Amino acid sequence: MVYKIFRIIYAGILILIFTTSTVSASAGVKKDFRERQLVVHIEGVFDAKVSLKSFKGLKTSDLIAQVPSVLNGKSTMIKVPGKYLPGEFLLRVDYRKKEKDVPYPAERIIYLNRQNVEIFVNPPYINNNQKTKFNADEKENTVYAEFIKGNAAKRKPLDLLRQFLLNYDRVTTDFYQQGIKEFNQRRVEYNNWLLEQAKIHQQLYVSHLFQFQYIPELASGGNEKERLNQLLKNYFEGINFNDPLIIRSRELSKFMDTYMGLYGMQAKTVESRDTLFTQAGQVACEKASSGDGQVYGWIVDYFYSGYETYGINKGMTILEEHIKNPKCLTSKKQQILQRLEGMKRLIPGAKAPDFTMLDNKGKEFQLHQWKPKTAQKLILFWTTSCVSCIELVEQLQKWHSQPEHKLKLEIMAINLDEVPVGVEKWEKAIIPLSAWKHLQAKEGVNSVVAKKYAILSTPAMFLIGSKNNTITAVPVSFEELIKNLK
Repeated sequence: MVYKIFRIIYAGILILIFTTSTVSASAGVKKDFRERQLVVHIEGVFDAKVSLKSFKGLKTSDLIAQVPSVLNGKSTMIKVPGKYLPGEFLLRVDYRKKEKDVPYPAERIIYLNRQNVEIFVNPPYINNNQKTKFNADEKENTVYAEFIKGNAAKRKPLDLLRQFLLNYDRVTTDFYQQGIKEFNQRRVEYNNWLLEQAKIHQQLYVSHLFQFQYIPELASGGNEKERLNQLLKNYFEGINFNDPLIIRSRELSKFMDTYMGLYGMQAKTVESRDTLFTQAGQVACEKASSGDGQVYGWIVDYFYSGYETYGINKGMTILEEHIKNPKCLTSKKQQILQRLEGMKRLIPGAKAPDFTMLDNKGKEFQLHQWKPKTAQKLILFWTTSCVSCIELVEQLQKWHSQPEHKLKLEIMAINLDEVPVGVEKWEKAIIPLSAWKHLQAKEGVNSVVAKKYAILSTPAMFLIGSKNNTITAVPVSFEELIKNLK
């Protein structure tokens, strides 16, 4: 299992990487911490629910405001606290064309900085600049729209030439070398234009996003692997780690996802994936450590989330030195420390922590007293809202439904959905899983049992000896579990 971005084909990744290096924008944007106003006018529909979210940290967002209903021809005013400015925001309107219609969602990315802004929204055309418009003197969104339009025209011949060069296989010919020379000459001209635009608009937040369009030099030869290694070597060459404003946009996430894609495409096995992703984290965190503390912390958070999701313990260990660096403003320090502590304590050969809970039938269950006839027993931590959990449960159910497999393993599933919302879904979900034992930890990841097993995300599995309650394996996938059983 790998990140979705890692499934991108090689040519596609090469194209994307050449559009996500950076140009350092001038440090002209200054925070003044003053509240701004966003006025949203609704046109062309019966009504709309309006909400605004701010991008903050690692692929997350804070809900700033939500207005239940704004009628056609009416407006609503949203106050945006200064702590969110400047930055990138998600404006969402769930509109009804007619009163009896089911609300339909429409979304648009907007940028807010020093101005109070008005936007006249025709929800079905929310991303059509002819039908959804800003006030005449608005700058951030207007300038960015003009930049994107001009940028597309300038990039087109470069993109076509680059695509040809990437697919051309006779790299030693004079024809190819001349093409490389022509491309790099045009590339320099284009990058100079980006720098000029960033300087002209240095007082605007969006100028910090121009850097993600920077095009690095194209390798003049080598085979596919050598080109890839060259890309990885120069990947962060243009990124401005000293610019804290880049973490207020999704562009940094896209930039890092592409970086991980370049590593992921080399993985042939789970083991090689773990090694490659650990190497990726080492390089990126070290690069970020010389920059702004917020950006440094964001990068550490990014790798923690990936390593935690895919159970890459080797990667988690390299984060230890970074969370000890006072300059690293990570929001995941306690989670990383908890995971590292769990990695040292919850290992094969160690005694599985005991616990006592009520099962789904209201009977008391104690782990160490549960001694099934099978040689091993499995603890599965899961939630009904976790897609990976549901996939794993389905795999386990299909496998465990075969009589010969029931003789190998007993399964006890601990649900971590928080009450009261999750309980009903859980009760329905376990109906076809009657062959398993089921427990429900009402406090979720904050429950006693979750803390004993250092559960920070789901799914998580522990394979335990039935007689001695000793941990025999901590598999991170269904395939690894079956491998350990064999």
